Amino acid sequence: MSESFGWNPWHGCRKISPGCKNCYVYRIDASHGRDASEIRKTADFGLPLRRNRAGEWKIPDGSLVYTCFSSDFLLKEADGWRAEAWDMMRQRPGLRFLFITKRIDRLESCLPPDWGNGWENVEICCTCENQEMADFRLPIYRAAPIVRKTVVCEPLLGYIDLSNHIGPWLAGGVIAGGESGEGARLCRYDWILDLRRQCAEAGVPFHFKQTGALFEKDGRVWRIPRRSQHPQAKAAGIDHDGRILL
Repeated sequence: MSESFGWNPWHGCRKISPGCKNCYVYRIDASHGRDASEIRKTADFGLPLRRNRAGEWKIPDGSLVYTCFSSDFLLKEADGWRAEAWDMMRQRPGLRFLFITKRIDRLESCLPPDWGNGWENVEICCTCENQEMADFRLPIYRAAPIVRKTVVCEPLLGYIDLSNHIGPWLAGGVIAGGESGEGARLCRYDWILDLRRQCAEAGVPFHFKQTGALFEKDGRVWRIPRRSQHPQAKAAGIDHDGRILL
């Protein structure tokens, strides 16, 4: 199994849709007396190109790099830094960079000139927390030049009909989960199961990532501690490998 690393070239974000309401970056920054809406370049900006004392890459080839998880890689306020970040990805083809965005509508204007049909070492995931965001973002996402695509329905805030949006083009499948943290909004198991059904019928992989802190199943609402949210989702055993179920 490959190693994984986090790379946050910049920190902070701006809330743009309902899924942002209880953003963990804002929550964590507030606990340290900081304002997450203040965007800043980080000390780790150049991490992909750094070496240790032995001259080896600090992030070795073959690693998965979770990119910009304390911001959004397509954030407008980071436009002045992104070209250099792309260049680092270009120089490290042996790494797999992955970022999740709520700003897929900005992708075209943010791509490097040699992007072509996408870089093999960059995976871009698109979030949609409700029907409005699915209908807005996913047509843009489907048409975008990205080698591997994954839809992230997290935090899932309601029933979402993805039937007009998903298909074999979605190799990374759909990831779904509830909301964590203080003030978390309700996630219903019925919503999760229906997304799973849609994926199975379309031949798309499905992964139930976490229950969230407030989870309804069989008419009962459960408050689930953070440490149990991922294990309980796994215990449900509803992940789907993408084979079409007739």
